[in-house]
Amino acid sequence: MALPALRASPAALVPPLLRRYPRRLPLLGKPFGGNRPPPAGCGIPAASATTVASPLTGAEEALMGFIAGKRKATEVAHSVWKNVVSKGDSVIDATCGNGHDTLALLRMVADDSGRGFVYGMDIQSSALESTSSLLDESVNPNQRKLVELFCLCHSKMEDVIPQGVSIRLVAFNLGYLPGGDKGIITASNTTLLALQAASRILVSGGLISIVAYVGHPGGREEYDTVQAFASGLPVDLWATCKLEMLNRPAAPVLILLFKK
Repeated sequence: MALPALRASPAALVPPLLRRYPRRLPLLGKPFGGNRPPPAGCGIPAASATTVASPLTGAEEALMGFIAGKRKATEVAHSVWKNVVSKGDSVIDATCGNGHDTLALLRMVADDSGRGFVYGMDIQSSALESTSSLLDESVNPNQRKLVELFCLCHSKMEDVIPQGVSIRLVAFNLGYLPGGDKGIITASNTTLLALQAASRILVSGGLISIVAYVGHPGGREEYDTVQAFASGLPVDLWATCKLEMLNRPAAPVLILLFKK
């Protein structure tokens, strides 16, 4: 069974309430009914009706950009992550690459208490060196301490995550290391094991995010494996979907697995 893909018109992807009442929902960050306060008894405090921003604003923008062919699947993924993780959460970057996802995750979870944490892993030492350098250049020493990098296969993630740690998000960016050896790629068998491990350690309300690349040798097979895994998850425990460009068959596909 194939995953449901977003194939509706752009208008159909906008939540119905936002289409019907575009100026009457305080989540849009606009005044309720113009500059007038909300009517008495509506349940919305007058003081907050004009100040509450929608948590989905960034995701909507990225999604519409993807539909228009102007935003990458990775950008949509980042915007979705921001609506799942919070400051203080623990997350996993299962494929560090050059560190851009690791850095994005760190900025989402790092807080002053030092509770947020990113576990990053990659089988290539060069990828971890690039990730470490990017982090050193981009964040302060206190934030840098909130990332631990492991040179190992993501299928072994359960071996390095401390027992009792609640994982809110596991991110996969499959394929080969950009700028690296294209002969070294993530493989179907270990990616499947990694997905199984991620599904076990993810907390309720958490997300597994996968960007699959189908344009390189082995990429289509790996994508099929990911899709088969996602399609087989029980509907009472998981909600799964994918974003793909139908007229660009070699374009990356974003697959999202939400644990209820």
